[in-house]
Parts: sequence; C-alpha cells; structure tokens
Amino acid sequence: MAATTNTTTTPVDSVSADELTAKSVHKRFCGEFAYSPGAVTAGGGSLVPQHQQHLVLSGGKEDLGALAMLEDSVKKLKSPKTSPGPTLSKSQIECAVDILADWVYECCGSVSFSGLDHPKFRAFLNQVGLPPVSRRELAGSRLDVKYEEVKAESEARIRDAMFFQVASDGWKVKSFASGDDSLGINSLIKDFSKELPLFKSVTNNALKLANFINNTTQIRICFQKYQLQEFGSTGLLRVPLRDHESLSFGPVYTMIEDILNSARVLQLVLLDETFKMVSMEDPVAREVAEMIGDMGFWNDLEAAHALVKSIKEMAQEIEAERPLVGQCLPLWDDLRAKVKDWCSKYHIAEDPVEKVIERRFKKNYHPAWAAAYILDPLYLIRDASGKYLPPFKYLTLEQEKDVDKLITRLVSREEAHIALMELMKWRTEGLDPVYARAVQMRERDPVTGKMRIANPQSSRLVWETYLTEFKSLGKVAVRLIFLHATSCGFKCSWSLLRWIGAHGHSRVAMDRAQKLIFIAAHSKLERRDFSSDEEKDAELFALANGEDDVLNDVLVETSSV
Repeated sequence: MAATTNTTTTPVDSVSADELTAKSVHKRFCGEFAYSPGAVTAGGGSLVPQHQQHLVLSGGKEDLGALAMLEDSVKKLKSPKTSPGPTLSKSQIECAVDILADWVYECCGSVSFSGLDHPKFRAFLNQVGLPPVSRRELAGSRLDVKYEEVKAESEARIRDAMFFQVASDGWKVKSFASGDDSLGINSLIKDFSKELPLFKSVTNNALKLANFINNTTQIRICFQKYQLQEFGSTGLLRVPLRDHESLSFGPVYTMIEDILNSARVLQLVLLDETFKMVSMEDPVAREVAEMIGDMGFWNDLEAAHALVKSIKEMAQEIEAERPLVGQCLPLWDDLRAKVKDWCSKYHIAEDPVEKVIERRFKKNYHPAWAAAYILDPLYLIRDASGKYLPPFKYLTLEQEKDVDKLITRLVSREEAHIALMELMKWRTEGLDPVYARAVQMRERDPVTGKMRIANPQSSRLVWETYLTEFKSLGKVAVRLIFLHATSCGFKCSWSLLRWIGAHGHSRVAMDRAQKLIFIAAHSKLERRDFSSDEEKDAELFALANGEDDVLNDVLVETSSV
C-alpha cells in the first residue's frame, strides 16, 4: 500500500534561484546515471539494472569521475553561454590580426603560410579569442595592402631626404669570405693565397700531410687512437676538393686549422712504432715525418692561419658595423699596420706583401673615400697652434686631386669655384676646437666594451648649424660623410629560397615573393637588424650547448671529488 503524504503547494515566485538550480542538477544527475530517486529501497536493496550497476556511487575512488561530471553540469547550468576564450571587440581582433600578418611577412618565409592552418595554431587563436586566419587572405589581398603601404612610406622617405644611397649586388651565395666586400678586405685572402709563396708552400705541405694521414690505413688508425686519447673523439683531417685553387681559400684554411689543432696528436703518431715501420718502406712517410719535426713548417702554418684569421675578423667587424665612406682610408691604414706587425712577428719579407695590398687597394679605392675623410670633422687633427684641421697630410697627391674633382662634380657649374674656395678655407682654418672636441668625444660601449663616438650625428649637425658659411661645401659634406661604405646584405631564409625555387615558374608566386622580401627588408632597415633568423637560432643552440658543456664539466668534477 502506497504511503500518502500531505503536500503544500508553493508559489513559483517564492522558489529561490538556488532551489531551481538544485532541482535541475538533481534531474540531470539522475538522468546521467539512469536511475530514479526511488530506485534504492528502504532496506538498502538496489533496483538498478544489472548493466548499470557500475555507475552506482560506492563512496570510494570511483566517486571522483561522477563528482567531476556533476561539477561540470552545475557550471554549465550556472553559466551556459561562457566561451572558452576571452571576448574581444571587432577592432581588437582586427588589430591583432594585423600584427600577426606583419609578423608573418617580416619573417619572410621563416613562418609558413600553411602553418596558419595547423590545428594547434588554430586552437591557440581560439584560446585567446581570435577567429581562424585565412592563409589565402594573408598571401593575397592583405599582402597587397601591406606592400602598397610600405612602398608609399619608402617613397615618401626618398622624397623628403636630402640624399639617399642604393647599393645592391643581387643574389649571392654565402661563401668563406662572407658578407659585403665593397672595401676589398675579403678579397685580400684570395690575393695572398695566389700571389704569396708562403701560402703556396703551406697549402702544398698541408695537403701532403693531410692526405697521407687520411689515406694510409695504419697511420689513420694510429692517428685516431691518439685523437681519442687527447680529445675523446675521432675524425679525419678535413681536406679541400681537388680544384681548391679555383675556389675560395676557405677549405684550405679549415685544413690548416685542423692540422694546428692536431699538432700534439701528430707528434705522438710520429713517435709510434707503427709510423716508424711504415716510414721504412714509404718515402712519403719519411717526408711527412721530416715535415712534422720541422719548426719552420709549423711557423709557416701558424703564420698563414694568423693572417687569414686577422683579415676575416676585420671583415666581419666591417660587415657588422657598416662603416661610413669616411672610415675607409683609416680602415685600410689599420690593415696595413696589422700586416706589418704580422710580417715582423713571423719574419716575412714586407715588400711582396705590401705590393699585394696596394694592388687590391687600388682596385677598390673610390674618390669619395678621400673626400669624405677630409670633410668629416671626426677626423680633424690638432696642429701645433691648437687648430683642428682636415688630415690632408695623410693623402697622396692623386687623392688630393680626387677630392677637388669630386666636390666640383657634386655642385652646379656656377658653384664649382665657390666650393673650391670654401675647401681652401676649410683646409687652412678647420673647425673651432670646442666643436671639434665635441664631435670627436667618445664613450665606452656597454655591450662590446669598445670606445664609440658619443653622438654619431654630430658631424652632420656641425655642418648644418655651425659651419653655415660654407654653403656649397656644406651641401657636399652632408651628402658624403653619411654614405655607407658597404651595401646592406638582406639575408633570405632557406625556406623562402626553396619556395622561390619550387614556384619560380609562376608569375603570381614570384610577385608575392618579391613583395614579401620588400616588406621584410623594409622592416629590418627600420629595426637596423641585419642578421638572419638562422644565425640567431645557431647562436642560441650554440649557447645552449655551451651551457650544457659547462654543466657537464661541473658534474664530472663534483663526481670525481
């Protein structure tokens, strides 16, 4: 017999929101577990069907999943319209997509357009409240709009500038003598390798030694045994290709470096019984043994390596700092001084070396080098009377004539004689000592530790504000002294180059690639960042490996204590 209970009707208005939520949860909870509130009898017996008994709460660990479902249901009922990510306004979304598009364009191929369709990237966009980004739009209409915007900005700058400089060498493959070589510094390495007897003898001797070590089985095994003992690893001496003479000196330099690094190992090989047995029958082995034991061979090897290393470092510094035209003559003077010290240290005859340097200098020299050097207040020299005068005494007669010719070319015919008269006045009077010292004031760079000009713009400001009496010469000075001596090398990523290679036949694809390169190059000029993403990644991983090596060294030292 069913028990009867008296029920009291409660008005709907008096029911609280919490009670409604609780009732809804109760229904949802019972529905998900497929049993009713009366399914459990007073005696504790279960009326739940056999196939659903595993859903009944036990009071143990099995409750966790069910409780999680219950909590989820409550959250959905309390806030059914909550989105997974933040809600952004239309203007915020448009601004964010613009920034994302700029990043893709400025990476210039490092970021794939197809990568925008990656599920994880789409999930990220959804998480931050952004809609999916169409790769077709980014590579199409949006790219066109960005290109026109950047192009208009560049054209406006050219119109507003007093002068501008364009330098381009086209597509160039990265080689041993990498970077721009407008000053001819890198070319000196190839000149020395072809014209100096020292480099020829060092190359031939190094090739003979390396080939003998690598190609003679018994000696190679012996060499690698001592390598393992000294360095903990083994490897062959790197040898250039047969036609190395037609290529850059890079592969030969690498071989020389390997031999110098293996000097201790080679000495041990020479003392080994295996080498003594081979040398009894092989005349090349005896020749190599004589070479390894000759201090003259090692002196020549070290001399060639030191000179190339010094020139390479100077060229890399020039590429990084992008010197102005006025710095070219001082840079070549620094190079001559370094080479002279090198000749003295390694007892090398100076005359043949100086001839090679002068020949290369004449090939690369430009009259603008001399004119900018004379007109830039940065290079004024204090004489005995205290005046700061232009450094004409460091120019040759031909270079002085070049200064006159170039200045008259850069002004109108009517102004030519006025400009020359002003040049004579500049030569005899120079600049006020206070202003000269202000222009030449230097401070230490906190990053590199080198002394730098405190205010690089001061040379131009002096001509525009203080030296106003030199009307014709001042216009020439402002144009010349801020010209860069090197071209700006924009380095495309390998991914973009591969893409161009694959789609080079398509006019539309090439048009898009050119627009991407233009936008990326413009961005790099804005940021004055001339490095490539590949180089930055290489530095990052090299640093990470270095940190690992240091950590490993510490662990080894600790474990050995």
